[in-house]
Amino acid sequence: MDHQIIPISPALLSLLSGEKGGLVPFTREIFLLDIVVAGTTFCENIEELAPKIIEGTVLRMLRDPKNEHDSMAIGIYLDKERVGWVPRELNLIISRLMDAGKAFVCRVTKTEWKNQWFRIEAKVSMIE
Repeated sequence: MDHQIIPISPALLSLLSGEKGGLVPFTREIFLLDIVVAGTTFCENIEELAPKIIEGTVLRMLRDPKNEHDSMAIGIYLDKERVGWVPRELNLIISRLMDAGKAFVCRVTKTEWKNQWFRIEAKVSMIE
């Protein structure tokens, strides 16, 4: 029996990762809920970031357990800039799952300016 290690080529990785009908998906998004991102008016450079936040944009979600207003707070980021928060009334279960090591993302579904407020609608998904 031959016990050689098979070198991983880009083609093999593509096959395994699910690209083009692969065999074993390494990750998938599990949709959980729709949100309106809270606190975008507190993002100092939201006017500069807004053109980059369009339908389909994936925003990162990071826990902020030391937040002085909400120990279950979850920030929503475009690159390294926080653009807002998961609404407080929806963050409890997600924050507990994040604290247990689960990863989440927001996928933007709609944006619009309402006077000085940049409204971002998004779908929250867990990455598995």
